[in-house]
Amino acid sequence: MANGAAPARSGPARFGRRTKDLVKSLRPGDVAVIAHRNLDRVSAEELSRAGVVAVINCEPSTDGRYPNRGPLDLAESGVVLLDLPDDSLFSEVDAGTTVTVRDDAVEVGGRVVARGVRLTPPDLATLLETRRVEIDRALGEFAENTVTHVREESEILTGDIPLPPTRTVFRDRHVLIVVRGPGYRKDLQALDGYIREVRPVLVGVDGGADAIIEAGFRPDMVLGDMDSASDRALRSGAELVVHAYLDGTAPGYERVERAGLEAELFPIAGTSEDAAMLLANEKGASLIVSVGAHFDLVEFLEKDRDGMSSTFLTRLRIGGALVDAKGVSRLYSPGVGPGVLAGFLGAFLFLAVVVVLASPALADLFDLIWLKVRIALGL
Repeated sequence: MANGAAPARSGPARFGRRTKDLVKSLRPGDVAVIAHRNLDRVSAEELSRAGVVAVINCEPSTDGRYPNRGPLDLAESGVVLLDLPDDSLFSEVDAGTTVTVRDDAVEVGGRVVARGVRLTPPDLATLLETRRVEIDRALGEFAENTVTHVREESEILTGDIPLPPTRTVFRDRHVLIVVRGPGYRKDLQALDGYIREVRPVLVGVDGGADAIIEAGFRPDMVLGDMDSASDRALRSGAELVVHAYLDGTAPGYERVERAGLEAELFPIAGTSEDAAMLLANEKGASLIVSVGAHFDLVEFLEKDRDGMSSTFLTRLRIGGALVDAKGVSRLYSPGVGPGVLAGFLGAFLFLAVVVVLASPALADLFDLIWLKVRIALGL
């Protein structure tokens, strides 16, 4: 990609091979050093939100297999993005060391320690459009993988799924499933009125449980691999369900045991997002509302995992019971709540008192009515 002149960006280097973990400790002005092949939109959004001045990626931010928009979103937000050919920076520079990203180089104390390719918005926009033209190959792989899942995992479509026992009741209730996906914070915020009035079952998929807590609510259930949910989420009192492989192994269960907590295992193919939706559906939920879930083909491909085909099959299984949060936020119109009614009643009584006090005739009538009330109550 073409390099152009750009202001140098300096800041303390913060290292993390798992971007979703690193963003939790980033501060404004940091330089994030990551190893994230095909940077996704969620990670790009969180890096920008953290206030970093530059991101140094020791893996290709886009390797050309499909049109991932994450790098472009990050660059357009004003963050300098530099791709390095390897991850030697992780061992050559200490965490907290001030580094400078100048054009295609990384400097420490004025000395160049690494060189790479700076990804600019114009270059990334051109590449993204090119990748959209070349998406046929990715679509072919996706379709082939989906057919494989239909043959090997037909229980998703037939509903023949062994379900774990749960204390959470789903029958005939709305269920809100929060996934750490594109725009999940904004979608959850838009549903504040819906949550307070309808009171759906709140299910956090791994880190989605923390989003529920940050929004001021408590999850009823945390379901997932337990790799990105915080200790606060696990100890929130929510029911814990660990997503396990089909053979029953569940690495995430060890963390739950170490914390002295109890959890049910749910062995099922696909992603934890799929598991949450299928669990709610098979246990009788009347409506499943998703926040941050993956709904379009590009988002499926952007997840970069074979299991996303099972997500496609899950959508087919659930059908009309599943609603995207964006659709709910546009269609749902909250009614007048108790707080609004109390405020209106208070204002009315205040005005009535003012009118009565200002009119002697009405004041006498009020005294008469009050006297009758006291007599009737024996006061």
